[in-house]
Amino acid sequence: MALLVKKVCSSVRPWLPVVQTWDLNARRWVRALRRSPLKVVFPSGEVVERNRSPRKQPREGASEAAHPQVQRPKQPLQMSPSHTPSTWEEAGLRYDKAFPGDRRLSSVMTIVKSRPFRDKQGKILLEGRRLIADALKAGAVPKVLFFSRLEYIKELPVDKLKGVSLIKVKFEDIKDWSDLVAPQGIIGIFAKPDHVKMTYPETQLQYSLPLFLICDNLRDPGNLGTILRSAAGAGCSKVLLTKGCVDAWEPKVLRAGMGAHFQVPIINNLEWETVPNYLPPDIRVHVADNCGLYAQAQMSTKASDHGWMSDRRFLKFHKFQEEDLETGDSKDWLPEIEVQSYDLDWTEAPAAVVIGGETHGVSLESLQLAESTGGKRLLIPVVPGVDSLNSAMAASILLFEGKRQLRLRVEHLNRDRSYR
Repeated sequence: MALLVKKVCSSVRPWLPVVQTWDLNARRWVRALRRSPLKVVFPSGEVVERNRSPRKQPREGASEAAHPQVQRPKQPLQMSPSHTPSTWEEAGLRYDKAFPGDRRLSSVMTIVKSRPFRDKQGKILLEGRRLIADALKAGAVPKVLFFSRLEYIKELPVDKLKGVSLIKVKFEDIKDWSDLVAPQGIIGIFAKPDHVKMTYPETQLQYSLPLFLICDNLRDPGNLGTILRSAAGAGCSKVLLTKGCVDAWEPKVLRAGMGAHFQVPIINNLEWETVPNYLPPDIRVHVADNCGLYAQAQMSTKASDHGWMSDRRFLKFHKFQEEDLETGDSKDWLPEIEVQSYDLDWTEAPAAVVIGGETHGVSLESLQLAESTGGKRLLIPVVPGVDSLNSAMAASILLFEGKRQLRLRVEHLNRDRSYR
């Protein structure tokens, strides 16, 4: 039996090397098929040379995982067919691709969303392609642009992007910091614009009117943005914001303004002593009388009779009262300003309109300025029982009424000249 097993084993052994040799040769053939030969020699003696195929580039994810802290080199912007390649090459535009853990977006957004930091750093936040394009067109200086797709950058003018830090980030990162319901995938950090250095649209300058707007104690971002939009639409020459108003460059105000910040000059955070320096010398400052009390029909000249300041607002003026030492009677010296309906003519001279906030109303300084310039209280009558109109609504009514009066005045002048 042992002899039989030994004989069978001896008969199987010669087959084992053959199987291993065939398997080895097969692997060699497979390996050879995967290779790219440099030369191919045919039996006829013909030799054909082949170019070596480029090595495969490592995947982005693998390189990031291996070197998470190594910043990627700036990549050139790919040219679209609509642009001239030489223009982009001359501009030398490059962009960074943010790696995992990059904190540049979060650190910048923390600064520009806080007013103290925004004032200290002198930077503002713009979000959306249209708003950024309007800012660049008006001459605003960009510092950093975060974008999720290259197409958003290619839509912007090339000459305005020189020296700007361009950083491509994930859309999810922009969405986390965006205040919009539907983020547009691009955020810009700009230097706070200076109205003196800005270039406003020619059409805006062409239709500009001798009409100015002064915002007093406006603290609602939505109202201020709407007012700025109405001022740009009416053709105001300038908008002045006194201390106590919400920051005109706050993201919510910018969003409500819809680009009005780059169509009309805006001067922010002014003291009342300096307001006349930004107005023409022959201007008349009028105050919006936005009340709804039944006493408005009497057209009284007393502020307290009109209710254009509520009793709560009027309390802050009690300290400006004089007391007669002999009789003990006290009398206030609030400025007495004539009241007239808003639809009567009040644009015979360059005019400025003061709009007060809904909570605190207009300030004593605004009343004194109106009295010193011969201005009036422009009354917007409303149905009895209605407290008042929205500040943005009242401003829109007065500004476009002023525009209507100025247009009629120009038409009358042209008609008189034609008769002569």
